[in-house]
Amino acid sequence: MRRTHRAFTIIELLVVVSIIALLVGILLPAIGKAREQAKLTTSQSNMKQLGVAFNTYSAEWNDRQLTLTVDSLSQYGNNFNTAMAGYNAAHPGDSGGHPLLVLGTTPPNFIWFWGGAMLMPMHFDGANAGFGHFRFPNVRELGQYMGGKFYDPVYFAPKDAAPWAAAVETCESYPGEWCPTGANGPANGVYAPSYCYSPAAMFNADVLGDRDDDGVYWVDPFGISAGLRSPSMSQCLFPDLKTQAIEHNWLQNTFGTGKECNAAIVDGMYDGCEPYYFNHAYSSTPVMLFFDGHIEGVGTLTVRAATSRALNTTGYGLWSTDTPMGGGYDDSSPGGYFNEMRTDWSSTAHHILTTDGIRGRDVFGDN
Repeated sequence: MRRTHRAFTIIELLVVVSIIALLVGILLPAIGKAREQAKLTTSQSNMKQLGVAFNTYSAEWNDRQLTLTVDSLSQYGNNFNTAMAGYNAAHPGDSGGHPLLVLGTTPPNFIWFWGGAMLMPMHFDGANAGFGHFRFPNVRELGQYMGGKFYDPVYFAPKDAAPWAAAVETCESYPGEWCPTGANGPANGVYAPSYCYSPAAMFNADVLGDRDDDGVYWVDPFGISAGLRSPSMSQCLFPDLKTQAIEHNWLQNTFGTGKECNAAIVDGMYDGCEPYYFNHAYSSTPVMLFFDGHIEGVGTLTVRAATSRALNTTGYGLWSTDTPMGGGYDDSSPGGYFNEMRTDWSSTAHHILTTDGIRGRDVFGDN
């Protein structure tokens, strides 16, 4: 008996292909969301480890916070340059002036240093405004409690494409503590990680506080004798509301915009690219580490709502608008922390210019 084989018709094949396409269309977004969640979880884990390093440093330094600036620097001049010159003149010889930042070593034991603008927690004005060692929690002082490598992946969020490509992909397999990345970035390839400390919390709290009761929430740190002395952890009055570290770049809720490099910033840090910052979009929801150790994503709109509440109840907002960086609380206000380079009308400087510094808060509680 002869058997016949029936082939699929074109219509049947089209039905099968349509079903497969439908399944792929359903699965791909789910896979994409799973990948995004995995990257978010990694970033949260990174920040949790940073919190452990911060606390370990504090425990070993009598409750002090990280500082890379000599406490007495403001006694040697009324601005950064004159104070540095005065301090270095008073400490010549073997001491070599103000200590430089140790980034790491490379075989055979060549030590990499960095000085200059990095020796301040953050500069409020001048050519270095908005820059300082608050951007570098991976220096040796903290790195010794982590993986011990300046470009360890723990300092970089998986979603942070430009820093990841410039630093991690170049240095991930390098065995030394410091990886010489070449001359593509500033200072021969010194790339800032994805996370930054709160510079407001690194200064004496009076720097961003109303110390004279005149309604002005800023004083030049070189105008008071202890302006550059980092406060102790115990000075934090609202540990569940004050951010200690944050994802510096706009990584969450980008909605597939693909805007990894901010065209308004030329000659960016990462091989010419400079990403949009966490405060450059209403949709931004950076992962934050708070002083009580909890991790939370807080959106820009949430912070703006908290600031409006603060203005209504206390008369001032959650971040100072009185520094030389300027800025305001209204949507159209530039200034603050690089708000002029934002993507929309968002105008925030939380975490960076927190009113009252470590004694202030960056969000409000539910009550």
